Amino acid sequence: MLSLVTIFGLLGNITTGLVYLAPVNTFWHIVRCGSTEEFDCLPYVVKLLNGYMWVYYGVVKPNSVLVATVNGFGALLELIYVIIFLIFAPPRIRAITAILFGALDVVFPIAAVFITQMSFNREMQINIAGFLSLLFSVITYGSPLAIMKTVVTTKSVEYMPFLLSFILFINGLTWTVYAILTRDWFIGIPNGSGFVFGTAQLVLYAMYWKPKQSKRTFDHVVEDGCQSGPLLDKNESRTEA
Repeated sequence: MLSLVTIFGLLGNITTGLVYLAPVNTFWHIVRCGSTEEFDCLPYVVKLLNGYMWVYYGVVKPNSVLVATVNGFGALLELIYVIIFLIFAPPRIRAITAILFGALDVVFPIAAVFITQMSFNREMQINIAGFLSLLFSVITYGSPLAIMKTVVTTKSVEYMPFLLSFILFINGLTWTVYAILTRDWFIGIPNGSGFVFGTAQLVLYAMYWKPKQSKRTFDHVVEDGCQSGPLLDKNESRTEA
């Protein structure tokens, strides 16, 4: 049983690392063009907070080093993404990003760690950290609903890359199995949701995939299950882990 836990934990680290690396091309595009264009900072700010919470959970809960390590790596990447956003965003968007970053990625995690460490025993610290991690993960995993709606509306999968959908599916499945083996429902619930959403994306891909679609750059696709650029026609309203 211990070996299975280790195997699925390592597999989860690999797939989670790939998910965190997914927006690299987008941010290379931002740096190359010197502008954030219509990209939204909120998914990356929230994912940075989510990474912080999983690191804290992995630290306070015994035998959870695999959870802490991969999310530490992810939090570092998300921090780099947010910094790039702060550098290249126009003044108004930069101010909004700075406020969100300060509130969600500085004040909130410091306050959460300080209060739980000073006021609660270890078991309660684990429960609070686990609940916060679960909450932000469910929010992150729920974000593909926007792109799935777009796929159904447009009957096209050009803005839903197959590889990323497949990685999200495998990542959710791997961590769900890990959670079952370790009886850790803080990990199981959000990743079970991710597995369901990943499955739904693959089903939609099978339903709406068509050969010889019009070519689009990867810079305006959905990454990490979050909207990173304009997905709808100019006359339609935009929807927005």
